[in-house]
Amino acid sequence: MEVEIIWGTMGAMDDYLRRIGADRPARVDIEALRELQLRHLRTVPFENLSVHLGEEIVLEERPLLAKIVQARRGGICYEVNATFAALLRDLGFTVRLLAGRVHTADGRWGIPYDHMALLVEPADGSGRWVADVGFGEHAHHPLALDDRAEQSDPAGSFRIVEASEGGASGHGDLDVLRDGEPQYRLETRPRELADFRSGAWWHSTSPVSNFTRSPVCTRLTADGRITLSGRTLVTTEHGERHEELLVDDGEILAAYQEHFGVRLDRVPADPRDDVGRTDGRPARARPERRPPA
Repeated sequence: MEVEIIWGTMGAMDDYLRRIGADRPARVDIEALRELQLRHLRTVPFENLSVHLGEEIVLEERPLLAKIVQARRGGICYEVNATFAALLRDLGFTVRLLAGRVHTADGRWGIPYDHMALLVEPADGSGRWVADVGFGEHAHHPLALDDRAEQSDPAGSFRIVEASEGGASGHGDLDVLRDGEPQYRLETRPRELADFRSGAWWHSTSPVSNFTRSPVCTRLTADGRITLSGRTLVTTEHGERHEELLVDDGEILAAYQEHFGVRLDRVPADPRDDVGRTDGRPARARPERRPPA
């Protein structure tokens, strides 16, 4: 995907607000942050399509804004949270980038810079909040960073607790729990966008990364969630799940556009399509990416 950047940052922010269906808030307060995060989750998909289209993930503000706003794409955590941070700063919020490590299915923690979340301070003195529009199925609203009690959210009951390993201090890190289960561990030291390049490269290239295993595009809806994983369209409404297998590439491209507003000229390669292939065709080649400098 090549997008010509044709506007400056100020114009981009007005376009960004239109992209998520929001007005510039009258007050820089927690209510505005809640509204902006929810609108973002419902309009900008969490997707890893660049990984399967051979597109480089460039962690710089202007290219990211061009992708998310001008090209009306989504992205992985580094992309959507970095652009959301730029929007919030433009609106007057104080924003810092936090590095996280995702809790895996086998009970381990992911790599350093595995995830990015945002530490946001509104101007109303309501405290510090964790905003995250890049973790797929997660909290709809910001979470109070310094509140150790349960925090109710449409996505479940969340809690932020001090991290510990074997009863020892977790070096000031914080664990984000959902319904009692760890989701990710946050460092409290602020980071720069460039710090996350190694994580983005690893997630784009490692066969161990979930992002290289199959293309996925998902967003929150008013009634649940809609996800396109490879050729399977999954719709969840009011807790009821429905799956539809899309037969050909035309259906897949139409689904990206209809449900996510994403226009593609080709279907992202799905490594799962090559598993067990017996038709004699070669497996689809994955693009080679160099590690970050």
